[in-house]
Amino acid sequence: MKPKILIFTGYGLNCDDETKLAFEKAGGIADTIHINDLISGRYRMDNYQVLVFQGGFSYGDDTGAGNAYASKLKNNLWPELINFIQKDKLIIGICNGFQILVNLGLIPALNRNFGHRQAALIQNDFPRYQTRWVDLKVINKSPWLLGIQKISLPIAHGEGKFYAVKDILTDIENKNMIALKYYSGEMCERYDLPANPNGSLLNIAGVTDESGRILGLMPHPERAQDFFQLPHWQNIKEDKNKLIKIIPKKGPGLAIFENAIKYFS
Repeated sequence: MKPKILIFTGYGLNCDDETKLAFEKAGGIADTIHINDLISGRYRMDNYQVLVFQGGFSYGDDTGAGNAYASKLKNNLWPELINFIQKDKLIIGICNGFQILVNLGLIPALNRNFGHRQAALIQNDFPRYQTRWVDLKVINKSPWLLGIQKISLPIAHGEGKFYAVKDILTDIENKNMIALKYYSGEMCERYDLPANPNGSLLNIAGVTDESGRILGLMPHPERAQDFFQLPHWQNIKEDKNKLIKIIPKKGPGLAIFENAIKYFS
């Protein structure tokens, strides 16, 4: 049976179509469900294997990025969320979804202290909305990242700087909960870009809880699911044609969604 994926939507979250498509390409069955339909009991988290908090601008980021949506979840669906976490299932938060997970206290959740906020995603050091590609190194082996060592993905955020006090940062690092770090790779070198786009401490682009099953990341893998989404795909196509190689169909981001499906195989 194919794994079922629940993609939270509503109130400014807006990456549902491409996120749904990525999970379906990977072999899952994905439903985009408004948070109110979960609160009313029309749908239940228990019927799904994967929860997804997608990208966008929930509540217009008016009370801080991801904060209002996290409050709505905590005030209305907290017991169901904790019940979901306690089972062998997966959760991902992408961009605004990462901000929601941090505000909820679902990551990093040191010592499984779920519900207590231990970190923040704050305004970029260069105080403007950044849209570009970044290079990432995989630091821990979350189920979401198996088989991936390095990956390039696009970002689109104004509040993506990962911040935590020194003791929390030390614990996150010592417990191997940093999932992804920015580094200077192919995209940065090709386009002469700084490796860290927002000033994140320790160059953090993504973190997990202690189990590795809950992942939050600022870059958008759903916007790199197809080869033709790469900014230099034409250059790659030319090179491969010269070498008489097959042009790939998949983009680098699809591997993250495929890993989620493989987890339940």
